[in-house]
Amino acid sequence: MENIFTDEYFMKKALQEAEIAFEKDEIPVGAVIVANNTVIARAHNLTELLHDVTAHAEMQAITSAANFLGGKYLKGCTLYVTVEPCQMCAGALYWSQISKIVYGATDEKRGYLAMGTQIHPKTEVVSGVLAEECGALMISFFRKKR
Repeated sequence: MENIFTDEYFMKKALQEAEIAFEKDEIPVGAVIVANNTVIARAHNLTELLHDVTAHAEMQAITSAANFLGGKYLKGCTLYVTVEPCQMCAGALYWSQISKIVYGATDEKRGYLAMGTQIHPKTEVVSGVLAEECGALMISFFRKKR
């Protein structure tokens, strides 16, 4: 039997969150956190609504997952996020000790790699999952803004 719970499957869930952000006129980044093939947290950017520069999709998802699990560590969990995390989110993910990060589009200007930020050495990182779809949503959003 084929496993339907692939990185693409869960990235599509993150893309749904990004589309909600887009509709709210937030930068369209979406995230889900998965444990045992079950989504335990879903979030999207809320920086405009909350007037909070820290209200990135990843930060919202980390908090939600930690509350769900009843602890601050996300060992055994995977974050799916539509855009490469920034250095703030990468720092929070480092401290959460999340087991795996899967992201779609690369952020060549503000992504954690461009900023030289470290991810926890035990965290597996997979990039480029549905990168075209994730990137297209960002491009569409910023075209609409200009």
